[in-house]
Amino acid sequence: MNNRLHLPIFEKCSEFTLADEARSAGLYPFFKPITKSIGSKVFIDNKEMLMLGSNNYLGLANDPRMAEAAQLASQRYGTSCSGSRFMNGTLDLHEKLEHRLANFVRQEAALCFTTGYQTNLGAISAMLNRGDHVIVDKYDHASIMDGVFMAQGTRKNVNLHRYKHNDLVDLEKVLKKIPLDESKLIVIDGVFSMEGDIAPLPEIRVIADRYKAAIYLDEAHGLGVVGDTGRGSCEHFDNQFDLPDLIMCTFSKSFGSIGGFVAGDSNVIDFIKHMARPLIFSASMPPANIAATMTALDIIENDNSLVQKLQENARLMREGFISYGFDVGTTETAIVPLVIGDNDKTFLLWKNCFEKGVYVNPVISPAVPPSRSLLRTSCMAVHTSDEISYAVDVIGKEARKLSIV
Repeated sequence: MNNRLHLPIFEKCSEFTLADEARSAGLYPFFKPITKSIGSKVFIDNKEMLMLGSNNYLGLANDPRMAEAAQLASQRYGTSCSGSRFMNGTLDLHEKLEHRLANFVRQEAALCFTTGYQTNLGAISAMLNRGDHVIVDKYDHASIMDGVFMAQGTRKNVNLHRYKHNDLVDLEKVLKKIPLDESKLIVIDGVFSMEGDIAPLPEIRVIADRYKAAIYLDEAHGLGVVGDTGRGSCEHFDNQFDLPDLIMCTFSKSFGSIGGFVAGDSNVIDFIKHMARPLIFSASMPPANIAATMTALDIIENDNSLVQKLQENARLMREGFISYGFDVGTTETAIVPLVIGDNDKTFLLWKNCFEKGVYVNPVISPAVPPSRSLLRTSCMAVHTSDEISYAVDVIGKEARKLSIV
C-alpha cells in the first residue's frame, strides 16, 4: 500500500465503507458492466436481462442508422476535435446541428456543449451575476444545482431560492420576497427525472411575467418523450414554444448520443458562448456524436411513430404498476417511480428483480428526499407490450413478497 494514503487528505476515503458493506450483503446495484446491448435487452455477466431502467427512450442508441452516421463522421473528421469550441474544436457539423436544433425547438439560436451536464453547468453559471436571483424547484436535477453552485463559487452573492415541487403558491411566495427590479431566473425541469411528472409551464410563465423573471427549461427528459411529435413540454402545452426564455436538452437520452445544447434568443446564446467556462475549457463534442445526434433529429422530425409507441408503452406501464397497488406519484411520462420509502426494501426489491432478469434502478437520498426511496423504472419505444407486461408482473410479484404492495 502507498504510505502516502495515510495523509490527512485521504482519511475520508478509508472511512467510507458504505459501498463495501453493500457489496458484502449482495445489495450493491451500481456500476454493473453491460457487455452487450440489443434493443430492449442488455447482457450482464453473460445473462440476458430486460432493460427497464434506461433513458434511451426512443431506442435510437442501438439504431444502425446512428452507428453508420457516427462511423462516416469519424472517417471524415477523426475521432476527436482535440480542442475547445473557442480554438480548433468547432466543426461545420457543430454549426449545422445548432441551426437545426434551434429550428426544432422554435428558438433563434442554439449552442452545443460536450455533455448535458456541462450544458447546465455552463449556461446557468454564465447567466448568473452577483446579486442575481435563481429560483429552482426542489426536485430539479443535480446538474441544475451544480450550475448554480458554480455561479456562487465564481461570482459570489448569487441568491439561491428553492420552492416546493410543482407548488405554484410556494413559487409565488418566493418571488414576492425579491425586489421587482432585481434580476431573476426560474430554472425548472420540463419532465422531472425521478418523478416523471411535468412542470406546469403555462402557469409558471404567468407568475414569471408578473415578477419580471426569466424561465430556463431543462428538457433532458422532455424532448422525444412528450408532445405529439416529441418536441417536449412546449408542444405538450398546445405548442406554446414561447413559454421558456431558454431551453436546454441532453443528447444522451432520446437522441441516443452524448452532448447537449441550450437554445434561446441569438444575443443570449452569443453571450453564453463567450462566458460559459465548461464550454471554453472543455474539448468539444466529437464528430461521431454530432453526426449521430443529427441522424436522431432526422428520425424524430420525419416520423413520430417512435414517439407515439413510447407514449403508448408508458401508458401500459403506468396502468400495470397502478393495478398492483404501487405508489407511482404524479407521473405522466415514460418515467414511472415506484415509491417505497424504505431503503432496505428498495434494495431488496432491486436485487430480486435483477435476479429475475429485469433491470431497474434503485434511487435513495440524496437523489430523492430521505423518505422517498424508490425504484425508477422507464420504458422505451422498442419494448413490446408483452415485455412491458412481463416486467410489471415480475416487479409486482416480488414487491408483494416484500409486503411493499
